[in-house]
Amino acid sequence: MKPCILLIEDDQDMRDLVGGHLEHSGFDVQRADDGIKGQALALQFSPDLIVLDLMLPNVDGLTLCQRLRRDERTAGIPILMLTALGGTKDKVSGFNSGADDYLTKPFDLEELHVRVKALLRRTDRAPLGSSGSHQEILSYGPLTLVPERFEAIWFDRPVRLTHLEFELLHCLLQRHGQTVAPSLILKEVWGYEPDDDIETIRVHVRHLRTKLEPDPRKPRFIKTVYGAGYCLELPTGGQIKDLKDLLSKVRTERESIDSEVERETA
Repeated sequence: MKPCILLIEDDQDMRDLVGGHLEHSGFDVQRADDGIKGQALALQFSPDLIVLDLMLPNVDGLTLCQRLRRDERTAGIPILMLTALGGTKDKVSGFNSGADDYLTKPFDLEELHVRVKALLRRTDRAPLGSSGSHQEILSYGPLTLVPERFEAIWFDRPVRLTHLEFELLHCLLQRHGQTVAPSLILKEVWGYEPDDDIETIRVHVRHLRTKLEPDPRKPRFIKTVYGAGYCLELPTGGQIKDLKDLLSKVRTERESIDSEVERETA
């Protein structure tokens, strides 16, 4: 059965070009020319991947991406954004809205094909530890990864992760205590070697810190080694209980703040 790709693009020439290339490459392609139709088709077909333009009529791409991520029926579908906006802030906005990858127009169709295959390969990956000659590390100290649910058990509490966050954390966990270079992270997590723009990694590291760190502004566990990469340092022994108490306190404070915000906006 062919993988299904939903292409949401308002420009007909671009829609025909990209859609035709993807169909020629062996994919089943559904097309939408605005955000409302795109969301409806995403719910109808549950595609394997969504290629999403940012500048759309009715509902723009960033808003649509956020809606798809909030809906449990579409939350796990990988999203590749296409846009003429190639600045760092634009890319950060795209990743913050929930995109898995970001391709700037004009682009080479072969580059699009490589990124589509990388996203599909990552989504359909075999369970960790099911192949290869080396033993995958799935648990160390207070961290356990659950591949079946793309979830982390962190100090005995489940933490939901996106596919990319899970892959990034897994990459760092295999080398805990070591500095991992951005080039290796891009190759292992994204499945290809983009140009030297590492803002992609920075955004997802920030997201992970928000979910795992007591204070994301002063990370204890996912550390930046300036000029070299990132290092995952996990506590062991007596450190775990003290940090567990601290994280429990932080979670309670955050939940209290979130409840207060909900009451004020209700």
